[in-house]
Amino acid sequence: MNIQSPFSAGLQGYQRAADSVTDASLNISRANVNTLANESQARPEVNPDQFVDASKKTMTDNLVQLKEAELHAQANVKSIKTADGMLGTLIDIRV
Repeated sequence: MNIQSPFSAGLQGYQRAADSVTDASLNISRANVNTLANESQARPEVNPDQFVDASKKTMTDNLVQLKEAELHAQANVKSIKTADGMLGTLIDIRV
């Protein structure tokens, strides 16, 4: 059985949270661009084909995903800090 160190587990969790934030942010941005594209169809000087289609997720889903990612990141930062404190304590005891 392979057991990860608390540092690597915390860092991997934090990276997953950062990736989730990026994904949700892109979906929100695409939804806003799609809204602008729909509004620009009435204006001939703007080409709506230049805009990217929005994701299938709703804006609410993306905002919930952002909040979840924030909470996951905070939890992983706490685990990293705890592992750091434990390692510091172990080093102090051994020295």
